[in-house]
Amino acid sequence: MQSPLTDVNASDPPPADDPKAKGNGRRDRWADHREHRRQELVGAAVQALLRHGPDVDMEQVAATAGVSKPVLYRYFADKSQLWVAVSEVVAARVVDAIAPAIEQVREERDLVEATIDAYLGVIESQPTLYRFLMRQSGQPGIHQVVAGTSRQVAAGLARVIGDRLRALGLDAGPAEPWAYGLVGFVQAVGDWWTTHGQPISRAALTDYLTTLLWSGIEGVRASADLPPELTRAHERIVP
Repeated sequence: MQSPLTDVNASDPPPADDPKAKGNGRRDRWADHREHRRQELVGAAVQALLRHGPDVDMEQVAATAGVSKPVLYRYFADKSQLWVAVSEVVAARVVDAIAPAIEQVREERDLVEATIDAYLGVIESQPTLYRFLMRQSGQPGIHQVVAGTSRQVAAGLARVIGDRLRALGLDAGPAEPWAYGLVGFVQAVGDWWTTHGQPISRAALTDYLTTLLWSGIEGVRASADLPPELTRAHERIVP
């Protein structure tokens, strides 16, 4: 006869009144509390950055959060770990702004324009946070965040560009290098734009960059020996 103990599935959770279950519950609640508190401190660091600029220090972050520096170090091993967490927040804002813009457009030139405008829009609305991200981008942890964000945006862009090329009967092979090139190009120009205090308007810069980049993409379309209505060659004819 099988013992009642061996009849219990090992994967079943222990009874609610089991001390082990109570201990696990306490640990889960503490982990949730700790993560919530950590996110609050990251939010305070973002606010401190907006208030004091990219050179903000831990004293200013602690003051903004209403805690002492030792409290910060309970949640972050050092300053660099806190900055990595902040960079993740800023990077997420970039992706959140660009991804919908990429998905909503259907014309190829509009796709290029929407991507550029969305990226510049993040810089324009959050210049201090963007300068911080670029200034810290050489740090190992933050460099990985920035590189990961660039890959995420480029991957989404490559997918959409590839779909557009295939719909026109063209080779989709250039989609990925074009996407990475577009992201790197716009990022470099965005750095220049914010470093120089945005000397020209966002609309003008978007138009300049779109015109330059689109000329290359349109050249590939035109060389594919497609009918004029697909290559849009008629749009380039000036009366």
